[in-house]
Amino acid sequence: MKKISFFSILLLVFFIGMGRFHLENARAEIPESQKILDRMEKKYAGKDFFADFHQISTLTALEITETASGKVFFSHPGKMRWEYLVPTQQQIISNGRTLWIYRPDENQAVKGSAQTFFNSGAGGAFLSNISLVKKRYNARIKPNPVDTDYITLILEPKKASPDIESIHIRILKANDHIVQVTTHNPYGDTTTLDFWNIVFNKIDVSIFEFITPDGVDVIDMQ
Repeated sequence: MKKISFFSILLLVFFIGMGRFHLENARAEIPESQKILDRMEKKYAGKDFFADFHQISTLTALEITETASGKVFFSHPGKMRWEYLVPTQQQIISNGRTLWIYRPDENQAVKGSAQTFFNSGAGGAFLSNISLVKKRYNARIKPNPVDTDYITLILEPKKASPDIESIHIRILKANDHIVQVTTHNPYGDTTTLDFWNIVFNKIDVSIFEFITPDGVDVIDMQ
């Protein structure tokens, strides 16, 4: 089995198409942002859900923007399955312990620790365990008097992160659905995930297990 850096591949997946929050007014905003976090946690904590998604990833230094779309499934804690359908098929699957990235066109699967991904917060990882948001991030509400149907929360890691500068979460007021997540890194790169057709329903846990197809080259990410 070949061995390469797990996180280097993971960043490519989420920052190439498949691939600081300011503290000045934080104290005044904490009570209201806390209410939003409580509502978000009540809506998502411990629940299975699935949705369609569209992803836009931008690498600023290289002036690259790529898009992708598909379906995603989440189950707490730490289970997720991303089914990329366009422009190429790809799967990212985690049972909470092991994370797989499978590319059928390349006849290749990469395997690593799910914890590395969840600790990074990249690619909407917090959606598989919403309770971690309060523990790992400070939050404030982004003022937007025009966009009255939505609330945008800006999250900043409580511990400095080389990979995440801030995460912007757009929430539909009518039902507390998270409809957009934008991740910013310190280099000016962004990954935006839009979600729609969100359905809360029990999901068969077997879909969060990856069975390696015969003949597929497995790369061990350490």
